[in-house]
Amino acid sequence: MTNGVLVVGAVPAEVLEAVTGVVADLEKAFNTKDATALGERFGEQASWTNARGVRLDGRAEITGFSRPAMEGFLRDSYARYEVEKILAIAEDVVAVNVAQTPTDAAGTPVEGAHGAALYVVARQADGWKIVAGQNNAVDAPSAG
Repeated sequence: MTNGVLVVGAVPAEVLEAVTGVVADLEKAFNTKDATALGERFGEQASWTNARGVRLDGRAEITGFSRPAMEGFLRDSYARYEVEKILAIAEDVVAVNVAQTPTDAAGTPVEGAHGAALYVVARQADGWKIVAGQNNAVDAPSAG
């Protein structure tokens, strides 16, 4: 366990830092409604299934879908992304479990659907990128 993150397998400190940085950058892009920055967190050939079950293939398609979504039904949606687990898959490839908590624009948790995402993050020529993943809407965790 590293800073509350369960690490399984040999994941060097610099990989942990890079991968948690990808997640932090993705959160910032979502919360600032910056579809271009969000898309840049994904590999050119990424495969992503969003919380509505829509599969998007490639960075351009992910960015293209995200822009109108962020200007439309997601414009008042914000979230906190918390890395819960990083699993070494192969050299330069990890799986990342991320819990998403709905927040207001100031970052205070609010009522609403939570998310449970799985990202496969790999080192690419242009840095660490999400190459595959899925986001699932889930009920809020029960208190207690």
